[in-house]
Amino acid sequence: MIRTTLSAALASAALLPMSAQAQMHDHSMMNHPSPAPTPEREAAALPTSNHHAMPGMDHGSHTTAMPESGAAYAPGSGTARLPGFDAGIHGLHITTGDWMLMAHGYVSSQFTDHSGPRGDDKFYVTSMAMLTAERETAFGRVQLRSMASLEPAMSARGYPNLFATGETANGEPLVDRQHPHDLFMELAARVDFDIGAGTRAFLYGGPVGEPALGPTAFMMRRSARLNPEPPITHHWFDSTHITYGVVTAGLATDQWQIEASAFRGAEPDEERWNIETPKLDSWSVRATWTPQPTLAVQASYAQIQEPEATHPGEDEHRFTASAHYASPNGLSAMAAVSSKNRIPGNTLTAWLAEANWDLDRANTLFGRVENVANDELFPDHHDPLHDRSFRVTKLQAGYARRFALKPFELALGGSLASYIKPDALDTAYGDNPWGYTLFARLTLGG
Repeated sequence: MIRTTLSAALASAALLPMSAQAQMHDHSMMNHPSPAPTPEREAAALPTSNHHAMPGMDHGSHTTAMPESGAAYAPGSGTARLPGFDAGIHGLHITTGDWMLMAHGYVSSQFTDHSGPRGDDKFYVTSMAMLTAERETAFGRVQLRSMASLEPAMSARGYPNLFATGETANGEPLVDRQHPHDLFMELAARVDFDIGAGTRAFLYGGPVGEPALGPTAFMMRRSARLNPEPPITHHWFDSTHITYGVVTAGLATDQWQIEASAFRGAEPDEERWNIETPKLDSWSVRATWTPQPTLAVQASYAQIQEPEATHPGEDEHRFTASAHYASPNGLSAMAAVSSKNRIPGNTLTAWLAEANWDLDRANTLFGRVENVANDELFPDHHDPLHDRSFRVTKLQAGYARRFALKPFELALGGSLASYIKPDALDTAYGDNPWGYTLFARLTLGG
């Protein structure tokens, strides 16, 4: 109850008081141009705004303007892109002077239970709060971004997530657990410069941010928005979404974006209330193609210096590619592949496919299939299975019932998961491990 109260205070009480100071609007996260209105888009009722619009545009309205190229995209985490029809993040938009403020957040309570010798059950609370400020200038746009979570209030061991690995708790590797997120998930700024011919140059960075690597982080993409369980492939695709020290530079149009980052390679440590010393010892590059409002495709590569505390002296070369689809009828889906090559060490691959389908304004189906080769399931050096790679598949499906409580949305639901694994893991995990998660999620802005 204490954790729930604290999380609610972060996600709502800290953000809502601003509504008394200015007019509020509920539409998708402000960052990029939106497509010209079409019958299909009007039917979808996706509320977006164009913040590269013509001079004199009223920021307190829902006016949209036609981008020069006719392409469309929506903002993801860090500098990542999503399809234009993917209303990835909704929030309360507040006009105050020359600035547009956006407040968004959620509190989600879960009970999860997984079977087998390594299975566990737990009630826990996850949370996130975001506050963004943006203004247009004579040269382009300035954006200040912050994101926070009260998940450090839970144990350093986090919560059960069978076959997941990554990071540590009390000096020991986390296995079959998902670590809590840090208090500071993002403290960064972005500046866009209009350089002509529909092209923009941009700089992004800060003490806490996300480099140009991988698809949008799982908690920020609509294809996973109501899934209560993090992917077991999290440390293959989006483990860098909280990075202490990031600088990114890029060029972008409405249809493509090319960017490069310098960042700190080490993953966050167990002290999740603080800000760690920023460094720029690793680099990444990413190219993204957004040819139409239904599609966003990215490919990225990084050389990361000693990312994992459990593998000291080992660097990582990581490649990811993903395609994200979103339709105006409420379907959002993503397929992605990743390969991480430890230097020295093994090359481990993973793939993931997930979808979220809003059947109507109240009912949602979601699911995920992921497959990963993991050599961290047995961290004890004396275990005969230590450092052996095992390929595991997780299959998950769920349902949520949504209730509009403006300016909030309440979702109640659950999911079931099963696993396909080698017989060599029967002793540790049982013959047919399975699990379920029940959740109640309150979102500011929907």
